[in-house]
Amino acid sequence: MLRVAVVAALLLGSCGSAPDGTQVVEFWGLGREGEVVSELVPAFERENPGIRIDVQQIPWTAAHEKLLTSFVGEATPDVAQLGNTWIPEFVALGALERLDSRIARSRTVSPEAYFEGIWETNVVEEGVYGIPWYVDTRVLFYRTDLLEVVGYEEPPETWEEWLDAMERLRAPLGEGRWPILLPTNEWPQPVILGLQNGSLLLDGEGSRGAFREPAFRDAFGFYVDLFRRGYAPAVASTQIANLFQQFARGDFAMVITGPWGIGEFRRRLPAGVPWTTAPLPGPDGPGVSLAGGSSLVLFADSDADSAAWRFVEYLSRPEIQVRFYELTGDLPGRVEAWTAPSLSADSEVQAFRDQLERAAPLPRVPEWERIATKVYEYGEAAVRGRLTEEEALAALDRDVDRILAKRRWMLARLDESAR
Repeated sequence: MLRVAVVAALLLGSCGSAPDGTQVVEFWGLGREGEVVSELVPAFERENPGIRIDVQQIPWTAAHEKLLTSFVGEATPDVAQLGNTWIPEFVALGALERLDSRIARSRTVSPEAYFEGIWETNVVEEGVYGIPWYVDTRVLFYRTDLLEVVGYEEPPETWEEWLDAMERLRAPLGEGRWPILLPTNEWPQPVILGLQNGSLLLDGEGSRGAFREPAFRDAFGFYVDLFRRGYAPAVASTQIANLFQQFARGDFAMVITGPWGIGEFRRRLPAGVPWTTAPLPGPDGPGVSLAGGSSLVLFADSDADSAAWRFVEYLSRPEIQVRFYELTGDLPGRVEAWTAPSLSADSEVQAFRDQLERAAPLPRVPEWERIATKVYEYGEAAVRGRLTEEEALAALDRDVDRILAKRRWMLARLDESAR
């Protein structure tokens, strides 16, 4: 397995026992989730009187740096919430415990209990390093009245239908309004289209870019063409004064966003604005979308690992995941939790349930965050006409290959040592 030796093998545990002999487990939660999880702790501690959970809430903006610093300083928590795109990086550092043996013995956690694409985000080099806690993906938010006017009482399901709906919308929307908003400083949209078209984004070893391959190249052309046809404005999200106000007055008929959008749309749209959600169209039918969210991980140097794993199992129970959804609006990673009335009776939420059946993991390489930034930079350059599509993809592959140079070097050394 690909690892980087960063600190000595003997590390000090970050947690221990309280004076009364209680096992103390340090849990780091990120953002609002770190605040809300405290409400779930008392019930766990009543069930497990010998364990106390010490919750530390960390802002998302500081989380990545703090986690890295804690690892280098030998002061990691026992268990933490980790964005699933961060997992490969911490696996490469050797910071996380591999969980396969714990999962095999668990009566609560099993791969079959989760959406396949979401589970796969936690698998690195054939080992499982995280348990999905909450999930997100992207779906279509759209004005039902505007699509009905142009003959779409049901949302489009294929790229062909999607293009047809957008073309029909141009005339009734009029000047200065667009069928869809695709902010040019966001990478998920072109990446989703690539995944829908069968692109792996990187080569089989995750060591070079595959953006000039036909699968991504054709999807990228589809993406850029949406702007050329006048279906989407060439604007960044920072240029949108008030998304909800503009959506309400019909400046955009469709937007692609995640589950947080449900609460925001319900709070911020004026009463009476007709909208709903739908799975994303794909080349030949409903398409895939991103598998995102946060997972629960154990740190390798924990001296409270058994107690920490018990807390992970507790947070993974379907009824606890439903309660967490009711407190936060975060979608549960376990399929069984979706039978709860608070989820199954919500039509806007159910589009996410449908989409999660077709959620695809991103490349599981530590460098993905840097690669994603390059995707939108070159996508924006092509949209604004600063580069041709061919030039943009060639430059993207060059930059990605440069980002992955160290990975190629390490893979080569592993191959040599295996001979």
